[in-house]
Amino acid sequence: MKKFNPNKNIIITLVLVIIVVIVISVTAAQRAGGKNNPVQSAVNDGVSVIDKMISAPAKAVAGSLASLTDLFNTYDENQRLKTKIDSYNELAIQNDNYQKEIDALKAELALNETLTNYEKVTANVISRSPDTWQDVMVVDKGSADGIEVNMAVMSQKGLIGRVIEVNTLSSKVELLTSKNQNSNHFPVRVSSENGDSYGLLKEFNDKEQALVATQLTGDTEITVGSVVQTSGLGGNSPANLPIGTVEKVEPDQYGLDREVYVKPYADLYGITVVTIIQRSAGGNE
Repeated sequence: MKKFNPNKNIIITLVLVIIVVIVISVTAAQRAGGKNNPVQSAVNDGVSVIDKMISAPAKAVAGSLASLTDLFNTYDENQRLKTKIDSYNELAIQNDNYQKEIDALKAELALNETLTNYEKVTANVISRSPDTWQDVMVVDKGSADGIEVNMAVMSQKGLIGRVIEVNTLSSKVELLTSKNQNSNHFPVRVSSENGDSYGLLKEFNDKEQALVATQLTGDTEITVGSVVQTSGLGGNSPANLPIGTVEKVEPDQYGLDREVYVKPYADLYGITVVTIIQRSAGGNE
């Protein structure tokens, strides 16, 4: 076992101290002169290279994490925007429906203002089956509101049908577009410049989208644009209810009678509100 020599260690320590002092002195002198020694330059360059090697991957990872964060934020923002757009679309549809309802009510109000000679009840359409769309509809007024069978029913600007069944709180209305052979037989009056002609509504022509009036009395010339109204004959409906205007006049298939095609005032398909004519004001039907 070697014996520990303290003198040797002292000498080594002094040498190291001297070297450190010399390096520090030289470094300080060169800094004062604006220059670095080769050792310090090599150390600085090495540290710089190592820093770049370490910081480059860290920066790349940080950039990737930032991009992923931005991507997730963009996705969340897009989802929120889609939700808002969907809600805006729903609101737009609701507003459109409300506007249609308001327009229908305004049209019905305008109609009621023209029917000052009649007692009437306004009702909402609560049921209209696709299978019988052209035939019948159900409204939310019944016998409790004074509704009776055979009362005329109007919508918007003109006649659309008659009541055929009455319950306490609802009624069934048969439309002028029905294929029922008896549904359209309203007595009508065609008023032209040459006078009045009387007849019956016979049917609804799907091709022409027009009501057809036949059995016209007399030889009075009927012109396009002539006004067609209920005549009040027969007792089932009051007189002077507007129906439409003459679109064209043609002989029937046998050439013995005239068929008058009437363009209805009312939209016979888009019906949401109706007016039921109870009776003439001041008297019974």
